[in-house]
Amino acid sequence: MSDVKVDIQLQPQHAEYSDIRGVVERAEEMGVDTIFNWDHFFPLRGASDGKHFEGWTMLGAWAEQTERVEIGCLVTCNSYRNPELLADMARTIDHISDGRLILGIGAGWFRKDYEEFGYEFGTPGKRLAALAEALPRIEARLGKGNPASTRHIPVLIGGGGERKTLRIVARHADIWHGFGDPETIAHKHEVLDRHCGAVGRDPSEIERSVGVNPRGIDRADSYHAIGTRRFTLGVSGPDYDLGPVADWIAFRDERNRG
Repeated sequence: MSDVKVDIQLQPQHAEYSDIRGVVERAEEMGVDTIFNWDHFFPLRGASDGKHFEGWTMLGAWAEQTERVEIGCLVTCNSYRNPELLADMARTIDHISDGRLILGIGAGWFRKDYEEFGYEFGTPGKRLAALAEALPRIEARLGKGNPASTRHIPVLIGGGGERKTLRIVARHADIWHGFGDPETIAHKHEVLDRHCGAVGRDPSEIERSVGVNPRGIDRADSYHAIGTRRFTLGVSGPDYDLGPVADWIAFRDERNRG
């Protein structure tokens, strides 16, 4: 089974970019495994018109700034970009970062993003159908770029819908990312495993990731016991408190030594 990883989602809201650049540097120095941002156009919490920056543009800067950590959006909204364009963006960031990109993607949900930027919001079912249609196109375009990607770019799919989303995960994802207490996540793992069986895929091929409260280290063992191996801590501006990350890194190191 894969090693434990500690990731952060550095939420690009309510801060100057200089603050974001600084926390990326500190997080890499601390030893986190992955630094994610998110794919929104406005803050999700706090003042809705607060400071905010676009995620994929930021990944290009992070690819140059960092040396070791993996990077990605947690998660890209499928609705905002043509699938072939997104694939080529991913291929480019893959090269800039020397093979450290994780391509996180989901169906989208934040109505304000859609309405303010002129995208059709539609229904959850239509957005999920569009995601299912886009992923083979993304995979095909990734195989056509020149130069080719430096490696197979891992695809992370976020979302816990049991009938549609987890079926898409079973077909296309290298990493599944969800939210919930350990009991909820254990149930989602079982559902995902069944979908894998239905499509003829080995469930162990899909790494399991969960979003956690940075101060919730007391739950780490319970998540680990059910097969979770990636732990993603949300860190928001303007303060970007990395203090709790140290406990998770200590947990990771102890587990990986064992």
